[in-house]
Amino acid sequence: MLALPVVASGVAAAAPQPIEYVALGDSAAAGPLIPDQDTAQLGCLRSNHNYPSVVAADLGARLTDVSCSSARTVNLTDVPQSTVGGPVARQIDALGPTTDLVTITSGANDFGLVTTALSCVNPLPQPTGFSCRDRFTKGGQDQQVAQIDAWAPAWGAMLDRVRERAPQARVAVIGYGTYIRPGGCPGTQPIWPQDADYLQSVIAHMNAAMAAQARSRGVEFVDITAATAGHDICAEPAGAYYTGVVPGELAVPLHPTALGMRAIGAHVAQQLR
Repeated sequence: MLALPVVASGVAAAAPQPIEYVALGDSAAAGPLIPDQDTAQLGCLRSNHNYPSVVAADLGARLTDVSCSSARTVNLTDVPQSTVGGPVARQIDALGPTTDLVTITSGANDFGLVTTALSCVNPLPQPTGFSCRDRFTKGGQDQQVAQIDAWAPAWGAMLDRVRERAPQARVAVIGYGTYIRPGGCPGTQPIWPQDADYLQSVIAHMNAAMAAQARSRGVEFVDITAATAGHDICAEPAGAYYTGVVPGELAVPLHPTALGMRAIGAHVAQQLR
């Protein structure tokens, strides 16, 4: 039997309460198809081995994970999300005055990052096909950057709502990582070099926009760009943190692998410890 700590008065001290941790976000947090999937909400394609679960185990926290694949920022704050398993409540409803820690990975679906990435796929070598970089920057305006800049205030407003619902919580926005290395790997993944660089630059701009919104509100931003570098979709499957266009394991293309979730979770926990 474990003995309770005793204070000088001879009264047993109360055991410390675990951290009340709530994870919000989209598929980059949820971990679609990564074993084992949460059977309580199959429509969210949420793994119980995603990065929030790693963070919770590392910090000894009690986790409430409401991340859900395909979630947009509006599903965090205002609109229940429709899934194949039925509607899912607003993620913000999981927060409360006793929440101690909140992590958020959200924003990529607001401007269709995965759709953008898939539009950069060219199965044939140059010059056959079309460059997504050229298409998105035609006329001298970067359409993707413009969309991110337009969405940034909505991300900031979402953070305000989170702070209102969980006023005592430590809130951390978790960025998106290094999905593809400079120049890509055309022999392995069907994306031209200039398009690989463009795609990662869009992710970098999204991270910067999110970081600016977070820091202007005193909210932490955890950048995982360096922590995931070298483990992108061009890496050997044994060391890849993200799946390629054609996944090498059970995971959704262009999403974290099980190994990636463990690495991201360990990095996030280290930053929050």
